[in-house]
Amino acid sequence: MQYKRVLSIAGSDPSGGAGIQADLKTMSACGCFGTTAITAVVDENTVGVYGVFPIPIPFVQGQIKSVLDDIGADAIKIGMLHSSELILAVKETLSHYNIRNIVLDPVMVSTSGDKLLQDEAIETLKNELIPIARVITPNVPEAEVLLNERIKSQSDLPRIIKRLSCGGTVSVLLKAGHLTDDELTDVFYNAETDEIITLSSNRISTRNTHGTGCTLSSAIASMLAQGLPLNEAIREAKNYINEAIIKGAEYEIGKGHGPVHHFHNFWK
Repeated sequence: MQYKRVLSIAGSDPSGGAGIQADLKTMSACGCFGTTAITAVVDENTVGVYGVFPIPIPFVQGQIKSVLDDIGADAIKIGMLHSSELILAVKETLSHYNIRNIVLDPVMVSTSGDKLLQDEAIETLKNELIPIARVITPNVPEAEVLLNERIKSQSDLPRIIKRLSCGGTVSVLLKAGHLTDDELTDVFYNAETDEIITLSSNRISTRNTHGTGCTLSSAIASMLAQGLPLNEAIREAKNYINEAIIKGAEYEIGKGHGPVHHFHNFWK
């Protein structure tokens, strides 16, 4: 017997709602065995980010190699990579392994508004790491940075989404949560079939949105690890995060943006 394995390459969150901690919870809830390569130790809670301690790059590479050489992975989720040097090192390390299911969450800013990616690393992310991903999951502010263009409404999303796909080679889930509509319509471009799919849900009134991007990208990686077709993996992951937000909406954890309910299918 073999577990479905997902490796998360990301930063840590001591408050447990985002980063590596959210990734492991999500992978477990979605039926996968999670492993990690920690890129930075982040001093944060539900209110804000107070410091970032980068893990030395050779040590990050060592974690990736140790996991992949021994356990392997059916999918990889990539989150917080704070510098150009780290981005290039992760790309070089992964080039030695034939893993197709790479889900990249282009983390730039935390839910509380704190910057997590150096400005000079944005171009490296665009030119070096995005092209090797199977799926990227930018939110609206991240897409604006990647495109150098203001996104004013949900009607803009289908028009611009292909521009994020590296010439139609990388699939893109463009998340609409930062817009103000009562109905949120995420847009998914499947680069493998050249189709655009809309995924609608009602906006949920809650401040518990810490780690939603980490959770969604980890859910996608978990669904792909289990062999689901791409469109189905996206839909299942979207359903998972939507239910996690709904079921966690009334809880109070911390003084700021609380977490979603990762284990809503198992306990209350």
